[in-house]
Parts: sequence; structure tokens; C-alpha cells
Amino acid sequence: MRRWRDFTVVVVMLAAQALFAHEVRPGYLELRQTAANTYAVLWKVPAVGNMRLSIHPLFPENCKPAGDVASYRASDSYTERLSLTCSDGLNGGTIAIDGLAATMTDVLVRIDRTDGSTQVARLTQSVPTLVIDASPGRLQVARVYSVLGVEHILTGLDHLLFVLALIIITRGGWKLAKTVTAFTLSHSATLTAATLGFVHVPQRPVEAVIALSIVFVAAEIVRMRRGIKSMTFFAPWMVAFSFGLIHGLGFAGGLNDAGLPLAHIPTALLFFSLGVESGHFLFIGVVLSLIAMVRRARIPFPRWTELVPPYAIGAIAMFWVIQRTILILAF
Repeated sequence: MRRWRDFTVVVVMLAAQALFAHEVRPGYLELRQTAANTYAVLWKVPAVGNMRLSIHPLFPENCKPAGDVASYRASDSYTERLSLTCSDGLNGGTIAIDGLAATMTDVLVRIDRTDGSTQVARLTQSVPTLVIDASPGRLQVARVYSVLGVEHILTGLDHLLFVLALIIITRGGWKLAKTVTAFTLSHSATLTAATLGFVHVPQRPVEAVIALSIVFVAAEIVRMRRGIKSMTFFAPWMVAFSFGLIHGLGFAGGLNDAGLPLAHIPTALLFFSLGVESGHFLFIGVVLSLIAMVRRARIPFPRWTELVPPYAIGAIAMFWVIQRTILILAF
């Protein structure tokens, strides 16, 4: 019984963060070589309505815009397209993001060349510049996409709340291991299928269904506390596998925003998936460690606190359901 109260403290801490935190979405800069010294540029910045992040790309001095800049706004982003002419090419040049140090976001830079090679880099507050290599390799792609995978799951509060609910349902141990394995297998399958173009599903409905999946598991926790034991209690791995298929489509949306380097698609996909799983197990380890710390403190909690975790998780998820459904209807 006391373990449920230990969960209460952990869930309140995590739920408070989830309710008030905002999603830190990355910017995206793509340079696609179209001729010897010409590049098609795509610059995408996170935005909310008419407000966008005040960050701007700075190109090497030998690069000049050719023609007009086309810009347009969506509900959650600001995008520019232009053509860039670089007199001596890009090799050895430096790309920087002006204003990045004053934000909480990162920028993914991707350079595709006509010879099939691709350079990918992640620019941050501490490292806002990139020196362009002549021949980037698989190791660079693996490093960048594994970090992207970890960041995507650790900033994806909806995915984390779903995993937290699974921890509560299984109460740790071997049942948790089987449940997380089932979740991993299923979301890896749909992540791969969607990223490679075998499955096409609009992202907004997927995000709404992900929120609904969290409401479902939160309701199942309440039912269990009332002594009603359903399939979720006896076989949580089946529930995790089923909803994991939907969560995988959500992961694919994050990977599609970053794009895949044409010359290293298997490497990028593999290491993004490994990054996601590393983030999962890091989160599970932190939660179980917090629970162990609370148990050692031996703090007495009233009996009603046993229902705080599922209601906190369910309330936040229901807010997301309403919010995401409104976005679907509005756009």
C-alpha cells in the first residue's frame, strides 16, 4: 500500500512540470545542393501564431542570396525558402545561428550534396556554429541522431506520462520489463514504417490519440484501485504494445521534422531509435530512484493520496486531448 503513496509524491512532482512546461521544439536549416555552387535553403523556426523565435542563420561570406526570399507561416512554425550562391562552395565555410544563445531551443542543420553525401549537425546555445566538412561520415550521423532521439523522448511529456502510468500499473519488476519491451517493439515498428514512407498518417490526429491513450491507462489505474482487475492488470504488455503503435507514429513526426540524410538513412534511423530507448530507460531509472528515496524517508501519507497519481495523469492528458482536438478542428 505504501508503494502507491510513494508513487504519489513522484507523480505530483512530474505532473507539475508537465502541466506548466512548454515543448522545446528545434529549428531546422537545410541546404540542398542544386548545382556546383548553388544551394536551395529551407529555414524553419518554431512559432506560436504570429510570434516566432528571433533566430536567424548566418552563412559564409562567399554566399549570397539569389532572387527573392519566400516566407510563410503555419500554426506552429515560420518558414523561409531561398536560393543561395556560394562562389567557392561551402567546404570549410562556417554557418552560425544568430540569437540562438538567448533561447532554449536547438537548431538541426542538414547539408545535402549532389554526390549523395550529407552533413548533419545540432547547434545549441553553447555551440551555435558549424564548420562545413568536405566528407562527413557515418559516425557524425550516428552521434547527432542518437542525441536527437534522447532529446525527443525527454521533451515529449506525453510519451513520458504514458510510460509513468505503465510503471504504476506494473509496480516495477519483471512485469515492467516485459511491458516496456512490448512498447519498444511496437513503436519501433511504426516509427520505421512511417519514416520510410510506408505509412502516412496526419500528425495532429496522432497526437490527439496519444493523449487519449494516456487517459485510458490513467482510468485503468483508478479501476485497479477500486478492485476491478481488467486485461490491463493481467497483461499490461498487450496494452503497451497496442498503444505503442500509435506512439511510434508520434516519434516518426519528430524524426520527419529533422529529415533523414539520404546517404545514411539506416544509420540515422537506427541511432534515433536507440536514442529514444536510451531516453526511456533513463526516465524509468530516475522514477524508480525517486520512489526508492521517498520510501526511505518513511513519510506517512493519508489513504486518499493513492488516487492522486492517476487523476493527475488523467487530468493533464484530458487537457491535451481537448487542446489537440481543437487544433484539428481549427486547421
